[in-house]
Formats: sequence, C-alpha cells, structure tokens
Amino acid sequence: MAMRIFLLSMLAILLAPLALTAAQARPQHPAEPDIIKVRIVTTLGPITVALDRKRAPKTVHNFMDYVDDGRFVGTRFYRTARRKGDPKHGFVQGGIGTDARRILPSVPLEPTDKTGIHHLNGTISMAHGADPNSASGNFSIMVGANPGLDAKGHFRGFAAFGHVIAGMDVVKKILGLPSGGGRGVMKGQMILKPIKILRVDRLNGTPHPTGGPKPWLLFAQH
Repeated sequence: MAMRIFLLSMLAILLAPLALTAAQARPQHPAEPDIIKVRIVTTLGPITVALDRKRAPKTVHNFMDYVDDGRFVGTRFYRTARRKGDPKHGFVQGGIGTDARRILPSVPLEPTDKTGIHHLNGTISMAHGADPNSASGNFSIMVGANPGLDAKGHFRGFAAFGHVIAGMDVVKKILGLPSGGGRGVMKGQMILKPIKILRVDRLNGTPHPTGGPKPWLLFAQH
C-alpha cells in the first residue's frame, strides 16, 4: 500500500507539468450554448444544474473541462456546512478534494458583483482557498440563500455560475448527513460517509476535453 501511494504521488508530480501545458493551451469554446446543462449523478440520486456561460464564461469553461475530461468521476460530496441555529440551510461541497492527480490550473475569480449571479437557493458556486483566484475542481451548492458568499466591498466572495434545475431533494439529503472532523472553517463539517459522485454528464453542447494526461486512471482497476 505504501509503495502504491508513493508511485501515485510520483506520477502526479511527473505528469502535472504536462497537464498544466495542455490546460493552458485550451481554446475558448465559442460554439457552446449560453446555458449548459449538466447532470451530477450521485449514490443518493441525480442533481441537474444549468450553468450560465454568458455571465460567468471562465468559471463555466473551467467546470466543463473537468466534466468533459471525466475528472469528476469517482469523486465525492465531502462537506456539509449547515447554519448554526438553522441546520436546514447552508451549503454542500464536492469535487476533487485534494486529489492533485485530477487538478487543472485555477481560473481568475468572476465575482458576483460582475456577473450578477448571486448565492441564492440552488446556486452552484466554485470553492477556493485563501487566494480568491485559486478555484479549481471543487464546488458548492446552496440550500437557501447565502449572501455572505457574494462579493461586498473588499471581500471578493466566490464565483457563482449557475443553479440547480432538478434534484434539490438530493442536495438537501446531503446537507443533512452526519458530519464531524475538519479544521478551521471546515471544523465539524466533513461528511462522515461522503457521497460518491458516480459521474457528471454533459446534457447539451459539444464536449471539449483538454487532451491532458489522466494519472488518476492509471491504478483505477487495482
């Protein structure tokens, strides 16, 4: 097991520059529709989202590269952020987590005060770290409005880029799952039995895979 983890780590390190080169060479997708529909298939059921490419083109482009490459297949919903005193509202978070084998270069933040897409019930939004421009392959879905995630003053917020059009019942089930662990802002919010994302299907438009290497698949059958 230790040797396998070592080999995976080395492969991720060796292939990362190739992935970055391929991703940085990605063309824009002018032929794409303004609204791209995607179905996130989980072990609890499907969630369908409509992504607003017209108002958040860079964020949608980034998300669809993960979709078209199959980078979300086998990932998880791993976080449930319930509001204190109002546990039926908050947001859930999923995606590649810390799996460096799947990651593509981050995209610049498209803040809500520029796109006009706010964090309302059902909104899908890109997660990022301390650097607002560090969003990659992790995303959140709102249950109830979360205006604190919108841009305001010097706070740049998060990039909302679409909304759920079917499957909010599944999102609510994920929000209600038992949680614990975590550190910092995620303390107590890690889902104890994460929900697997079986696949993410594009429902319209034309797939545009990046053509980059897929190191996470090398040991998929072992």
